[in-house]
Amino acid sequence: MAIVHDWLVTYAGAERVLEQMLICYPEAHIFSTVDFVPLKDRAFLKNRSVTTTFIQKLPFAKTKYRHYLPLMPLAIEQLDLSLYDLVISSSHAVAKGVLVSPDQLHICLCYTPIRYAWDLQNQYLREAGLSKGIKGWITRWLLHRIRMWDVRTANGVDHFIAISRFIARRIDKAYRRNSVVIYPPVDTESFETQQTKQDYYVTASRMVPYKKIPLIVEAFANMPDKKLIVIGDGPDWQRCLAAASSAPNVQLLGYQPGHVLKQHLQNAKAFVFAAEEDFGIAPLEAQACGTPVIAFAKGGALETLRGLQTDNPTAVFFHEQTTESIVEAVRLFETANIRAIACRDNANRFANERFRQELTAFVSEQYDAFKRGQVPA
Repeated sequence: MAIVHDWLVTYAGAERVLEQMLICYPEAHIFSTVDFVPLKDRAFLKNRSVTTTFIQKLPFAKTKYRHYLPLMPLAIEQLDLSLYDLVISSSHAVAKGVLVSPDQLHICLCYTPIRYAWDLQNQYLREAGLSKGIKGWITRWLLHRIRMWDVRTANGVDHFIAISRFIARRIDKAYRRNSVVIYPPVDTESFETQQTKQDYYVTASRMVPYKKIPLIVEAFANMPDKKLIVIGDGPDWQRCLAAASSAPNVQLLGYQPGHVLKQHLQNAKAFVFAAEEDFGIAPLEAQACGTPVIAFAKGGALETLRGLQTDNPTAVFFHEQTTESIVEAVRLFETANIRAIACRDNANRFANERFRQELTAFVSEQYDAFKRGQVPA
């Protein structure tokens, strides 16, 4: 078996899924466009070697690997997977584009069709300052070519696994392909539930534009009686600093190690989440700590969190990515009755063991049918 991952540069959400896949299939060989995971974070790879592409050796690839996106389709197609009966691609960009023969079964665990090439193209171009000018036109042309390649390579996938119903709809829209939904794993065992909470709210994330961390900071700047702790760093750090400059109730901690993050999740009144996520692991880690979530009502959050209209609510939803909507949701949360045990029970629905069982059952079923000569529908 071969497992193909887009790129290995950190230990984040997709890599946590990969970690569980490697537990399921300890003999699988790993392929990726690049591998720059720091030594301190490599434990999830179980000391396995990774076969990479020519992008690994290109100038500045370690820090500018994303700039080589136009070359990644060519790079991923150069990986020789001819010795493997079964190929699983772990893909949110180009991994599903590996070349396979009719004698090989290819299952794609799809986090999303390439976001910045499909429905979120205009949003990414605006945030990157590429919505106008010659650079903008060149980027649009490149993304047009990537979309064409992306659709063509979907034909090389025998079965798609979507990480949420939200992504299943996106797969259908982009590729006109059906998919089975298997929710990603959440390491609930690493978090302990805490009943007693302190008087503050928390948000934690990479500070990239779609996470909307500055928006959360601005909302709490308008609620001086509510304390907010922000954990994480990234491109939007300066925007967060500016938004918090006149808000003494907002504390920016920057990057923090896992045990510090867990402590703040356990003690917080609620975790605030303003992104439109494909799935969203962070809100479920908060719920594993018994902490309710105040979340934007779109994307995977609608599938993983239980709103106030349910019997055992775990979250309060807001419906617009605006400061006013977040402020209103915080006010509503403070009148709601959300129990820590309900949050923990909800998080347990997405535990690691559940993911491993569902993944191995699906792969075994499809592989057995493949060996019997059944053609995928």
